[in-house]
Amino acid sequence: MKKYIIGVLMMFASINIMSATADSTVISLSDSIPALSKREIRRQRVAKRNLHYNILGGPSYTPDFGLLVGGSALMTFRMNPSDTTQRRSVVPMAIALMFKGGLNLMTKPQLFFKGDRFRIFGTFSYKNTIENFYGIGYRTNKDYPRGENTSEYRYSGIQVNPWFLFRLGKSDFFAGPQVDLNYDKITKPAEGMVHQPSYIAAGGTEHGYKNFSSGLGFLLTYDTRDIPANAYRGMYLDFRGMMYSKAFGGDDNFYRLEIDYRQYKTVGKRKVIAWTVQTKNVFGDVPLTKYALSGTPFDLRGYYMGQFRDKSSHVVMAEYRQMINTDKSTWVKKMLNHVGYVAWGGCGFMGPTPGKIEGVLPNLGVGLRIEVQPRMNIRLDLGRDMVNKQNLFYFNMTEAF
Repeated sequence: MKKYIIGVLMMFASINIMSATADSTVISLSDSIPALSKREIRRQRVAKRNLHYNILGGPSYTPDFGLLVGGSALMTFRMNPSDTTQRRSVVPMAIALMFKGGLNLMTKPQLFFKGDRFRIFGTFSYKNTIENFYGIGYRTNKDYPRGENTSEYRYSGIQVNPWFLFRLGKSDFFAGPQVDLNYDKITKPAEGMVHQPSYIAAGGTEHGYKNFSSGLGFLLTYDTRDIPANAYRGMYLDFRGMMYSKAFGGDDNFYRLEIDYRQYKTVGKRKVIAWTVQTKNVFGDVPLTKYALSGTPFDLRGYYMGQFRDKSSHVVMAEYRQMINTDKSTWVKKMLNHVGYVAWGGCGFMGPTPGKIEGVLPNLGVGLRIEVQPRMNIRLDLGRDMVNKQNLFYFNMTEAF
């Protein structure tokens, strides 16, 4: 009996020792793992979230619309949240309220489906703004004065232009149809504009001009870019044709042919050289608002959008892009790690046919980049118009090309 009691006491002592040892082990393990800060917990929650977005807004200025109150939003997400290897879809959106009176809404989504075997890209916009018409052709455009009594008019219009791209086998080629529906209306044309020969020839009157164009076309694309919205490497080659026809419900019969080549080469950590060659051409009974433009926020930054227009426009450009690389050891270095800059140079060529060049448009500029999401930048660009000796400022989401 005595031996039994001693054995029971030894068993309880053993259990207590094991319990104490386990407790001490738990305590030591707990002590070895530092408690996460609220900021780190919040960061981990954000990282796990599928939808990421940034919204910016405030007073702004654009060369085409003057002073305005604008806002930009950038949303990125995966169509299949559980597939972490899938490309993130990108939806940049912009809204602008003009002090002169007007509203501009635009989005250019890039949506990736089914392991990037299917894509929907495109442009969707609504505009009710004050714009300018400088005529058609280089000589007229170059010398035509910009102003309330010469070039201004009230424009309202809607564009619905989705592209549907299917991957061809296991290659980097994509092909598919696109639709382009446009309603354009011009009211309150300036006195000088009413007497322009090209405006009169298109059917414009002192009361204005309106047109509806309905097009159906195709795209063939080769795309090896790592991230289309801000590529560090790869190539993009796009060939597209559009037929606008009265048979589709439009007002005119005309055609559009475009070729867009872009190349990206990494030359260091977050350092890229990008270059592009583009050509846009229209043929047939082209509406006043559908001529090829030379000079937009996405190519020759520095030229007023629409100032140079004709049936053919060609662009050659190169751009150096660099983000600042730091070790993130201080908050200043962390901030600098989200900042970068660019410098570009290029030239535009325009004329009445693809082979007839009547105007040369040299262009250069510099820009600031602010990273709001990984590989997604806000861009602030200052471009130089070498023909009219003027500088124009731009504020946009994602890179120009």
